[in-house]
Amino acid sequence: MARRSAGQPLPPVVLAPGDAPGHALAEPLAALCDLPPSDTSAMDGWVVSGPGPWRLYGGVVPAGADPEPLRPGTAVPIATGARTPPGATAVLCREHGEARDGVLRHRSPEPGALPAGHDVRPRGQECRSGEPLLPAGTTVTPAVLGLAAAAGYDRLSVHRRPRVELLLLGDELLQHGIPRGGRVRDALGPLLTPWLDLCGAEPAGVRMVGDDPGPLREAVDRSAADVVITTGSTAAGPVDFLHGVLNDLGATLPVDSVAVRPGHPMLLAELPPARDGQARRVVGLPGNPLAAAAGTATLAVPLLRRLGGHTDPEPRLLPTAAGLPGHPRDTRLLPVLHTGHEVTPLPYDGPAMLALAGRLAVVPPGGVPAGSLVELLELPV
Repeated sequence: MARRSAGQPLPPVVLAPGDAPGHALAEPLAALCDLPPSDTSAMDGWVVSGPGPWRLYGGVVPAGADPEPLRPGTAVPIATGARTPPGATAVLCREHGEARDGVLRHRSPEPGALPAGHDVRPRGQECRSGEPLLPAGTTVTPAVLGLAAAAGYDRLSVHRRPRVELLLLGDELLQHGIPRGGRVRDALGPLLTPWLDLCGAEPAGVRMVGDDPGPLREAVDRSAADVVITTGSTAAGPVDFLHGVLNDLGATLPVDSVAVRPGHPMLLAELPPARDGQARRVVGLPGNPLAAAAGTATLAVPLLRRLGGHTDPEPRLLPTAAGLPGHPRDTRLLPVLHTGHEVTPLPYDGPAMLALAGRLAVVPPGGVPAGSLVELLELPV
C-alpha cells in the first residue's frame, strides 16, 4: 500500500453530528433544501391579505402547521417562524396592530396597506438548495452543527482526527506530589494533552519513559498512533537518546532543529509506514516547558491540523505596546499579554509565564520597536 504524503489529510469518516465536533469537514457543506423552506413570519402578530383594516377569523397559524389560504381583506394571528398561508401579503407585528370587535387595524400615522412582504422571511432568503454553505476544511463547531441541522443533515463527512500518543521522557519526572530529591513534576503532560485535543487531535494516551534507549525504541516502534509526540531528549546530551532511536528505526527527519528560540532542538521524523500503509510520525519537543510550548505551537499543532484536514488560520497581527527583545540570529517566540488592541511583554519569559501569557509573539532576529506589528501564535490558556 502506498504511503500517504506528510501533508495529506487522513481519510474521511461519516459521523452523526453529535460525534463530529472538533473534526474538519471532508467535503463542502451544501444546503439540502431552501432556507427557509417556505415563506415564514418574522414576527408574532397577524398575517394579512391586502390593505387594512382586516376582518379577523379563525384561530392562529402556529409554527409547523400547513395553513389554509387567506381570503382578501382578512387576517389571522400567526407565530414567529410559522409558514404564511397562500394569499398572504404581509405580517403585522403585535406591537403595531390593534384588534377590536373582530377587526384588525394598523396603528400607524398612515394606516392602510402594508408593504408587500413586510416582516415575511421569503423562501430561500438564507440560501437555495444546493448552494454551498461552508468549504471543506471547516472545523465543526456548535454553530456548524446548528447550520448543518437547519440545512437537513443527519450525517457529516469529516476527516478522521489524528491519534496522538504522548511520551514523557526522563528519569527526573514526577507525576504526583512536591518536587523532591532532584526530581521535578511533569508539567507537559497536563499542558499538552488538552491542547492536542483542542487542536483537533485524538489523544491516545500518555506514557512515562525513563532515560533508556531500549524502552524508548519499543514505545515508539509499537505505538499505534498516527503521531508520537515526545518531550525531552532532542538535544545531544549524555541521556538524549531520541536521535539514535529514530536512526535505528529507519526514520527520516524532514525537520531536525529550527532557527527559533526557545524550541530550536525540536524535530519531525517520518517512520517507515505501518503494515497497513499508515504513515507514522514523531514530533520531538524539547523538555523545557516554554520550549515545548513553542514547538507545539509551531510544529505539532500545524501538523495535526493538516492531518485532520483543517484549513490553515489566517495569521493574526497586532502592534506591540513596548519594544520586544530578539535573539541576535534566530526568531524568538516571546510570551505576551493581549491587552485591548495591542500586546504587552511580560516581566520575564520563563516557563511560569505560560500561565499568564495568552499568545507567543513571533519576534524576528534583533527584536522590534514599540508599535511594530508582530504575528501571534495562540496558547491554550
